[in-house]
Amino acid sequence: MEGTDMAVVTITKENFEAEVLHSTKPVLLDFWATWCGPCRMLSPIVDEVAEERTDVKVGKVNVDEQPELASQFGVMSIPTLLVFRDGKLVNQAVGARPKAGVLALLGLKRKRIELHGRCLFSNGRRPFCT
Repeated sequence: MEGTDMAVVTITKENFEAEVLHSTKPVLLDFWATWCGPCRMLSPIVDEVAEERTDVKVGKVNVDEQPELASQFGVMSIPTLLVFRDGKLVNQAVGARPKAGVLALLGLKRKRIELHGRCLFSNGRRPFCT
């Protein structure tokens, strides 16, 4: 988590307003700490979202280094994920979760990369894929 990917922004009280409140994209914030086991499980998932979803800004807040931000948002347990849109807190969740859960929190679905099976066309209707 110390050496997070370039796609992930380290959020501090100094850059919070510019990076989160004034962002033109939805923002996913991961509140974490180095000593937190569930945070270490969630971190690679958050990193994946940052790499794959250019339509979302992803930031991480180390609660030991930024206790003011944790307090400001009532973070009492970690990991905590917060979602901001247009500078407003719109969703939050506590605890580790799978990637699909993180995307659902953002209101996004997992991007389909592969199609399995075949697509059937009948009577000019939309295809039905299996």
